Amino acid sequence: MISDKFQISSEEAKSGKGRIKFKHGNTASESGAFEKDKRKNIILSIPKSLMSNSVYLRIFNEDNTVLIKEIDMKFKDVCGSSEIYETRVNDLSELEVGLYYIELVALSLEYTFYGFMRCGEIYFKTERSKPNIQILISDFKYKESDIFGGIIYHVFVDRFARSSSDPKIRNDARYIPDWNAEIPEFQKYPGEPIKNDYFYGGDLYGIVKKLGHLESLGVTTIYLSPIFESPSNHKYDTADYMSVDEGFGGDKALRCLITKAKEKNIGIILDGVFNHTGSDSIYFNKNGRYAAVGAYQSKDSVYYPWYKFYKYPSEYETWWGIQILPKIDTNNPCCREFFVGENGVISKYRDMGIAGFRLDVVDELSDSFVRDIKSRLSENNNASMLYGEVWEDASNKIAYGKRKRYYLGEELDGVMNYPLREGIIEYIKYKKIEKLLYALTEVIQNAPKRIRDAQMNILGTHDTERILTALGRQNEKSHSNEELSMLRLSESELKASIKKLKGAYTVIATLPGIPCIYYGDEAGLEGYNDPFNRRTYPWQNENKELLEHYKRIGSIRRKNSIYKKGEFRLLYLTIDILLFVRYNKGKSAYFTLLNNSKEDITVSFSSVAYSLIDSIYTSSARVAPETAAIFKSDKYTTVYLSK
Repeated sequence: MISDKFQISSEEAKSGKGRIKFKHGNTASESGAFEKDKRKNIILSIPKSLMSNSVYLRIFNEDNTVLIKEIDMKFKDVCGSSEIYETRVNDLSELEVGLYYIELVALSLEYTFYGFMRCGEIYFKTERSKPNIQILISDFKYKESDIFGGIIYHVFVDRFARSSSDPKIRNDARYIPDWNAEIPEFQKYPGEPIKNDYFYGGDLYGIVKKLGHLESLGVTTIYLSPIFESPSNHKYDTADYMSVDEGFGGDKALRCLITKAKEKNIGIILDGVFNHTGSDSIYFNKNGRYAAVGAYQSKDSVYYPWYKFYKYPSEYETWWGIQILPKIDTNNPCCREFFVGENGVISKYRDMGIAGFRLDVVDELSDSFVRDIKSRLSENNNASMLYGEVWEDASNKIAYGKRKRYYLGEELDGVMNYPLREGIIEYIKYKKIEKLLYALTEVIQNAPKRIRDAQMNILGTHDTERILTALGRQNEKSHSNEELSMLRLSESELKASIKKLKGAYTVIATLPGIPCIYYGDEAGLEGYNDPFNRRTYPWQNENKELLEHYKRIGSIRRKNSIYKKGEFRLLYLTIDILLFVRYNKGKSAYFTLLNNSKEDITVSFSSVAYSLIDSIYTSSARVAPETAAIFKSDKYTTVYLSK
């Protein structure tokens, strides 16, 4: 039952556990991420057993080094085993945009108790430790996007679909005419340089031909792997930012895709690789391919200030030591102007009609550069989207010794939710709850609501092994890459993994955020890490069971607006059961139950519920082992679980 009562049980009281809520205007939430102009308030429920006579909080700066303010909390009520304290309306109003940490202090006649947070709950102890209860104040400069409630589809362009049996391939590249051929090139040992110059011929026109497939999945946004001119199939070694690769169809193909996708209410997000270029590029021109004078060729090159040379020209700063990826300095005025100037890279593709960008390795870009990208991107499209590749909780991320400001209102609209992916895999495969609990409490609660609702909820990407493989894999560390290139799940492993993946996708599609499908996951593609996670889409050979489930979940998201911005509460999490609810101010509540055990679980409701997956009304249902169910019921329904 979704109750607004705010009290702790007698068992919690004995353990010294309390609860904290943050009021955003008139809305109570577990999230301490506030918008600047909304009324802020904190409500605290502590055990009566502490016998406190005074409760106050201290607010520290983002480094926990400077005390900003000390606030006495006002006693409000006694409720069961709890005492309720609250800040006053104006106590937090002076806080400027930024990240803060608060320390809760409860004084009794004999002891001083300090509150600390663990996975969304407050524990009190007499030993003082570093304050870790987070408050974030944001001031959003731009409008919200209309991306909420949809589905993102991540396409690795060369491997998704061909538009022609005679694709345009570079003269210095290798063409793989058999669409279903195995990956022909991979590292024999870690760090071995490989060219990645083989192509299967997928292109942007091929995506246009498959828009109907994406529409059937409920897709509203396509996130493309890099499409700018480049000699490689992955194109993270950009050669020319101002040109879409001719092998993908060039600028004309991108315009066509944007237009045709828009007709189906699908937006296009590009991958912005702005931290490094390729060495074989207009800007560096190490191979002398281009007529322009590159930084490698002359110190007089206009691009020379973009790069850092240790010993000219052979020794230069690279991305992670990879010689074909020289790092660029986007804080250099000329370099920055090229990207975010009036006639720069961002302006060109914004004017073509893209919905936004995803920034590769965004933690290696300066905050000011990310702000400039968002500002330029938002001209004439104030609701554009800017995602970032961040593998941790982005609300308090520190990179290269600097606290990032992603969520304060002028930079990112969301990130790739890797903590959720890791938590789901650990939970479903190994029955461990720690990482999932962290993802469903702290990671969600630390994000401002509009960012929380836009997060890219991923199960797999081009940087991870396929989710089907991850859930059912053997121990890949005991195999060489050559063995992994041919390794597949056994029939029994595949059957079990498909069941687990259906449950995992149901979960990420009903949590706050937007599910992101890595192309082919819905079709049953397998594969270990790069390059085996980049096989071609198996057209006409899809796993029908998986595909139909993905379509069904997409239909549920389309039909139920609760998944756009509905409130979220984690109700129950053990090694066997995950239960959470989405709700709003109306009367309906949407429950997602994942049975992570080997036995049936019976779920009963105090009022009739509707099963969204099975399309039936019921007051009691059995959920099979390792499967998920979604129920719509009255907001004040009581849910009972039993085996």
